Amino acid sequence: MAVVGQVLRSEWTKIRSVRSTVWTLGTAAVVTLVTGVLICTLVRKDFDSMPEQRQLSFDATNISFAGMGLGQLAMIVFGVLVVSNEYSTGMIRSSLAAVPQRGVFLFCKLAVATALVFVVGLATSFATFFAGQTALGEHRAHLGDPGVLRAVIGGGLYMAMMALFSMAVATMLRSPMLSLGILMPFFFLVSSILGNVSATQKVGRYLPDQAGSRIMQVVTPVNDATPYGPWGGFAIMVGWTVAALVVGYVLLNRRDA
Repeated sequence: MAVVGQVLRSEWTKIRSVRSTVWTLGTAAVVTLVTGVLICTLVRKDFDSMPEQRQLSFDATNISFAGMGLGQLAMIVFGVLVVSNEYSTGMIRSSLAAVPQRGVFLFCKLAVATALVFVVGLATSFATFFAGQTALGEHRAHLGDPGVLRAVIGGGLYMAMMALFSMAVATMLRSPMLSLGILMPFFFLVSSILGNVSATQKVGRYLPDQAGSRIMQVVTPVNDATPYGPWGGFAIMVGWTVAALVVGYVLLNRRDA
């Protein structure tokens, strides 16, 4: 346990000392908040002109997280940088020499980074919710409404899981450019196409981002045939992440630094 404590402190020092990772988290928070407030303001102005069906299925809570897609981008970058920076600089050799137990090394790195992202993500989620609901005016939701608190906490969980999944992929690939070159198109192009094309929607809904984002929904869209609920979707995202972590650990354990 003493070794684990020392490694945790070491990983915390690494994250704090790299400006790019700190700035990335700050960017994620600001972009998510500003975009969410902007979208909520526009929705409030156009609400009366919406079709009645859309008004009845309007999810005031989820709309405040409209900036989560851009915030997600920053979290992916953060996750990749946390892991791949050591490979880029060659520091990974010193780290593994100091902590030869690779499972301990990986666990501590991921634990510190994920805990940090969750704290930042949770604070961002609550701030975005309250700011967004203020912008919605009379169409706002309240934290005590059914499902709302779960959705707001879910925003923090979603951001943390997205960063953890990105860290797992970066552990597998080691290269920041390769990791970002795969993750960015996957989440912002492939997932979007599969989720919006009728022939592939059934596949798209099981991708980690689409499944995980269900935890931020309070109102189920009209004619939504998704066979799982908020926690079911989040469980699918966790499953993807665990699988990536297992592969990442196996490769880390077998390869040279």
